[in-house]
Amino acid sequence: MSDIEEASATLAEVNLDDTPKPLTENLESDPSSSLKDIVVTIGATVPTGFELTAADEVKEKLGSQSRISKDRGKIYFEISVEKLSQVHRLRSVDNLFVVVQEFTDYQFKETKEDTLKDLEDLAKKLPWIDPLKVWTLNTNLKKRKTKHKKQNQQSSASKEKLNDDGGKDRANQKDADKELLDHAQNTPGLKSAEQSAEETKEMILADDQSDGKDEFLTITGNENQAGNCKKGEAVDQVLKFRVTCNRAGDKHSFTSNDAARDFGGAVQDYFQWKADMTNFDVEVLLNIHNNEVVVGIALTEESLHRRNITHFGPTTLRSTLAYGMLRLCDPQPTDIIIDPMSGTGAIPIEGATEWPSCYHIAGDNNPQAVKRAANNICSLLKKNQNKERIGSKKKNWDLYPACLMEMSRICRPGTGRAVLLTQDRKCFAKALSKMGHLWQKGHTVWVNVGGLHAAVYLLKRTLERAGEKRSYW
Repeated sequence: MSDIEEASATLAEVNLDDTPKPLTENLESDPSSSLKDIVVTIGATVPTGFELTAADEVKEKLGSQSRISKDRGKIYFEISVEKLSQVHRLRSVDNLFVVVQEFTDYQFKETKEDTLKDLEDLAKKLPWIDPLKVWTLNTNLKKRKTKHKKQNQQSSASKEKLNDDGGKDRANQKDADKELLDHAQNTPGLKSAEQSAEETKEMILADDQSDGKDEFLTITGNENQAGNCKKGEAVDQVLKFRVTCNRAGDKHSFTSNDAARDFGGAVQDYFQWKADMTNFDVEVLLNIHNNEVVVGIALTEESLHRRNITHFGPTTLRSTLAYGMLRLCDPQPTDIIIDPMSGTGAIPIEGATEWPSCYHIAGDNNPQAVKRAANNICSLLKKNQNKERIGSKKKNWDLYPACLMEMSRICRPGTGRAVLLTQDRKCFAKALSKMGHLWQKGHTVWVNVGGLHAAVYLLKRTLERAGEKRSYW
């Protein structure tokens, strides 16, 4: 099987509308691919000047050595594919891409025509297979995150509807915000909000003089071609792509647009993908810095620095830069970290997220900035409150026995009663069967809560006294 056939066969297994599978399941679904054994090079853009700080974080959290690019603001490190999800949790990186191939001293031809012809030929010689497998896994990870986000939103809506029926809603939004702000003052740390997986449109830079980093959307492809499909199979959706060229250097005979156009055309001919300037599935990167050339495939759709901030000001600090500044001072538990010019709160929010054992104080002489910072804190607290309130069925296996044990402690033996509502009937039945010496099931009412099928249990306390906490599974 040729390289193009193997790469196309890999991509043919990707259905962008399928329900994503866990990463471990993806790794084991095709033993012949040996994905667990694949080691790839990941490129990351970081705030310029903080390359060493980012490299230290990669070493600490992933155990990988990083190499700083000649093109400032980028680092490269190797990982095994099973660590892909951990890479997305790095705090110091803006954008991520998997390296297809790197050329540290690429010899450009003297004429523009010869150079562009070389780039066209290069597209056909690159080792695409493993990077495309990583892109496939990365796509499934993003789809899974999007699915969980939608489920959380639906569950939140159902719970809000339940509150409406029971008359337990807040009087108004201001009261809710005040409560969250009061809670924030007593909260030692904030959990980071999940990065949104929704696609965002990038701004297209058309002027080739804008610091040499232009983006070009490749020429239109043939919609009827399906080179990414296995022989004898029909495809429901042809992958769409674009090429982004980032070029720096004044000795090139070509522009960024020239390189992206010709290289992108060759990629299109090679894979028979469809070019699309906004709704693309695959973004191929062509990074050129003097004689250094790196071809990669993007793993992020928007910068990870947007993770904490929802209310921006004119001088809002990037979360990745805030993390770098904090990491430089090496915070230790019980340290008091003060930001007297906090603006929209990027530094204290990042600090409370990553260093919850420290005490963070923030202030600003601009009332509007303080308001934005408070709103950013509220937004994170609301998201975390929703996640903690919703919980998960996996956590229920520990939660339900512990709840039944604690309720048995505070309910009077022989006369105490408990009424409980749950959708996870299987887990609750299992927990109750292990607690028969403390609780007896008296009555069950089957209910529908916002479309969710649940049960209300009436439990009666037995005469036996509650003992010490123990495991019941």
